[in-house]
Order: sequence, then structure tokens, then C-alpha cells
Amino acid sequence: MSAAKIKKGDKVVILAGKDKGRTGAVLQVLPKDDKVLVEGINLHVRHRKPDQANPQGGIERKPAPLHISNVAVADKDGKPTRVRFEDRDGKKVRVAVKSGEVL
Repeated sequence: MSAAKIKKGDKVVILAGKDKGRTGAVLQVLPKDDKVLVEGINLHVRHRKPDQANPQGGIERKPAPLHISNVAVADKDGKPTRVRFEDRDGKKVRVAVKSGEVL
């Protein structure tokens, strides 16, 4: 799946890796690297020492990029589907292959 078929804000299903089967919203698409950031998925942990900006310190969790081939757009029933482009009413729209719904 290309970066043009997945957009920021899409609900996606993870197809591979430690978070397989989980869903989340796309926070950012990185088209040059063919990667996406998904909210709450593929979290990496970093231990921070206290400093001026963060006097408490502590554990910082943030999502790391996933390869775009490991995610699929979630259909209305929450299952993964492919995306195709169609011309409807003179506009190019994204359509879910399984249900035929406009995304």
C-alpha cells in the first residue's frame, strides 16, 4: 500500500509485529520512508533524567514509525481492507475494497 492511500487521521489495523491485530489512528505519514506513526502502537520507552524543562524526570513513551506495509485501513466493521481510488461525481475519492464505502 502506498503512502497516498493512508492519510493522517485514518483508523488502521496493525498486520504484523508485536502489536498485530491492534487498531489506532494515524498521527503522521512519512511518505519518503514509507512509514507511519500510529497512536498508542509500537511505543518505545526512554528513561529521562530530571532537568530544567522536566524536573520530575521519569519514563517517556512515544510511538515509533511502522512500515506502511504492516498497516491496513480499518473498514466500518474494524477489519482490514485495501484502498482503491475511484472517480465519483467528477472527484477522485478513496474507496474501501471490501465494503465499497468512501473513506
